[in-house]
Amino acid sequence: MSLVESARDDRGVVTVTLADEANRNALSRGLLAELTTVLDDIDADPAARVVVLTNSGRVFCAGADLRESSSRWAGGNPVGVRAGDLYGRFRKSPKPYVGRIAGHCVAGGIGLAAAMDITVARADAKFGFTEVRVGVAPAMISVLCLPRMRRSDAAAAFLRGNRFDAAEAARLGIITTAVPAETLDAEVESVVADLLAGGPSALAATKQLLDRVPEMPFDDALAWAQRLSAELFASDEAAEGMDAFLNKRTPRWVPDPREDR
Repeated sequence: MSLVESARDDRGVVTVTLADEANRNALSRGLLAELTTVLDDIDADPAARVVVLTNSGRVFCAGADLRESSSRWAGGNPVGVRAGDLYGRFRKSPKPYVGRIAGHCVAGGIGLAAAMDITVARADAKFGFTEVRVGVAPAMISVLCLPRMRRSDAAAAFLRGNRFDAAEAARLGIITTAVPAETLDAEVESVVADLLAGGPSALAATKQLLDRVPEMPFDDALAWAQRLSAELFASDEAAEGMDAFLNKRTPRWVPDPREDR
């Protein structure tokens, strides 16, 4: 049985599902390896436009698999894939990633949620930086979460190790929004539809902006963004997009809603 499942629809939307319900979708060596393989396939698939990461069962991700050898997490895991390697992949990927959090999300699972470009969670999902309660610290996920959080909020959440609801996770900046369980799919679909309306190269460039500009000195960022903007305006995708706008038609990259999915 697969620990990670994936399927692509006719629009180019790939749904990746963490499916190790028995182990609460913990970041085991096996799940990380399967997820890496799936991401490799997505990166190599030009038809993959948008990726939705979600879960089966009541838990999105319980973080590290504490039943596995601790050496795999403390500077080791020579034969597996470390969770930190995956967190960076989502940010560097040219494809937009949407988190559909349909269950509880703690410890390293928060890292997955925060690594998404846009994350929607059902309101009754519980979150928590629970690492301190098992004698470790939220080290790797702090790299993703601290830039999103006020220091006082981060200190309270990291040090207390308590659980909080999805609305609080959104307030902290860990996720984008929390919605009632019955509207989760509709909200995710709204996000996906917006992403499909954007040009694929434009979305990839926007992800570069989000990744690189905050880390660059102002003058360097402005010069780099100027070059990128010139390249984009000279692209075939921009020509198509502007022609579609001026002629009041839909750009060719937008899926036809009349087509069967």
